[in-house]
Amino acid sequence: MTGAQRRAFTAAYLGWTLDAFDFFILVMVVRHVAATFNTDIKSVSYAIFLTLAMRPVGAMLFGLVADRYGRRPALMGSIMLYAVVELLSAFAPTLGAFLVLRAVFGIGMGGVWGVGASLAMESAPVRSRGLLSGILQEGYPAGNLLAALTYWLVFPHFGWRGMFVVGALPAVLVVFIRYGVEESPAWTAARSAKASGLAPSEGILSTLRTRWPLFLYMVALMTAFNFFSHGTQDLYPSAFLEKQRGYPLETAFKVTIVYNIGAILGGMIFGAFSQRIGRRRAIAISALLSIPMIPIWIGSSSIVGLAVGAFLIQFAVQGAWGVVPAHLNELSPAAVRGTFPGLAYQLGNLAAASTGPLQAIVAERHGGDYAFSLGWVVGIGAVILSILALLGPEARTAELASGKA
Repeated sequence: MTGAQRRAFTAAYLGWTLDAFDFFILVMVVRHVAATFNTDIKSVSYAIFLTLAMRPVGAMLFGLVADRYGRRPALMGSIMLYAVVELLSAFAPTLGAFLVLRAVFGIGMGGVWGVGASLAMESAPVRSRGLLSGILQEGYPAGNLLAALTYWLVFPHFGWRGMFVVGALPAVLVVFIRYGVEESPAWTAARSAKASGLAPSEGILSTLRTRWPLFLYMVALMTAFNFFSHGTQDLYPSAFLEKQRGYPLETAFKVTIVYNIGAILGGMIFGAFSQRIGRRRAIAISALLSIPMIPIWIGSSSIVGLAVGAFLIQFAVQGAWGVVPAHLNELSPAAVRGTFPGLAYQLGNLAAASTGPLQAIVAERHGGDYAFSLGWVVGIGAVILSILALLGPEARTAELASGKA
C-alpha cells in the first residue's frame, strides 16, 4: 500500500472503531443513566433503539454528500456529528433530551460505515482488499473493547457523564482526515468523467429504479447478517451468563473481552481468505462453522468452557462479517457507492433490530431458557445467511479505484 492508501484506510478504520466505541459507551452504562434520571432500564433502552432506527437516515444523508461532494467531507461531517452529540449527551438534563440526542447520534453513526468503507475499499489495492475488509469491519468489536476499557478506567472516578466526555475525542480524527487523507481515486475519476461529459450523472433514485433487485438482495443479506450477529451478542452477557447461569458482572465482562478478541481474529482471517476462495464461499463457510460451536457456546458447564465457546462462535460470526465491506462495495454501482452499500447495510440492521426481543420471547416461553433461544436463533440464522450468500452475485476482482460501474 502507498502512503495515501494507508492514510485513507486508517481514517476509515478509526472512524468506524471510534463510532462503535461511542455507541457501546451507552450500552455499558444503561442502568446508571436510568438511576440518574430516576427511571428504569427499559426507558433508557429506547435510546439504543432510536440510535439504530436513525442509522439508515444517516446512511442516506451522508451517502448523498459522499457521492456528490466526495468521501472525505462526508466522513468528516459524520464523525464530527456523532462526536459533538456524544459530548452533549454528557450534559443532558432530562431523559427526553438524552433520547433526542441519541437519535441524532444515530444519524452520525449511520453515515460512517458506508462512507468510510467506500473510501477504504476504493483506495485499497485489489489483492489486499479482502484482508483490509476484515480489519475494517472488526473495528466494531475493537470499539466495544475500548468502551469496556473506558468503563473500567473512567466510570469509577467520573461516572457515566465522564465517559461521554471521553467519547468526544473522535472529533480530533477530523483534523487528520482534513490534512492527511486524499480523496477517493474512484470519486475523483468519476467527477472528471462527468465534468467532461464522458459519463452520465446517475443519482441514488435513478439507480434504485434500475438496480432494485440488487438493492433488495443486499438488504436481505444484511438483515440475515445482523440477525446472525445480534443473535449471538445482545442477550449473551446479561441474560444468559448473568441471569440464567448466575455469573457475576465481572465474569461476564471478562468473557466479553475474550469473545471480542475472537471476533477481531475471525474477521481478519476470513476477510483475507475471501480473496482466494471468493466472498460468497467465505461467508457461507464461516457462517456454517458457527453451528458446531453452539453446544460449547451455551452448553459448557464451566466458565472456561463457555469463554472458549464464545471465542469460537464470534470467530465464526465475525469471520463472515469481515467479508462485508469488500463484498458490498464490489457489488455497488460506482456512481452511488457512497450511498448504496451503506443504506443497504443500515436498512438490514433496522430490519433485524427485533432479534433481541424475539429471543427473549422464545426464552420466556421455554421457562426462561435463554440457551434454547440463543442456540436455535443462531443456528437458523447461520443457515439462512449461508444460503443467501451463495445465491447472490460476486465481483471480487472489480477495480473499484477506476470509478467505473
